[in-house]
Amino acid sequence: MAKIKIEKLGSAKRFGARYGPKLKHNFAKIEKEQRKRHKCPYCSTVSVRRVAMGIWHCRKCNAKFTGKAYTITKAAPEENLIAETEDKFAEQMLEENTEEKLGAEEQFEEEKV
Repeated sequence: MAKIKIEKLGSAKRFGARYGPKLKHNFAKIEKEQRKRHKCPYCSTVSVRRVAMGIWHCRKCNAKFTGKAYTITKAAPEENLIAETEDKFAEQMLEENTEEKLGAEEQFEEEKV
């Protein structure tokens, strides 16, 4: 059997001889990733900490947002993405209003005749 170095286990050393080396290494890797500080998607500083599963908080800009359970991989919406969404929404509203006005004008003209 291959010996596994205890130093690489990090905080998983607390489990001692229980649960097997593979599980402990996977656990140590995940726990190390979740406890480190991450880069904030809003202010780009490395000051984001995990509050709870999937909830992250930036200590600099005080932003609280969601991500994955152990890492931040869900990016914050980009400014241009928000602008594109607003433009699409405005176009849809304009089309709906135009259709309603055309329908109302046609009814008005029919009433005249």
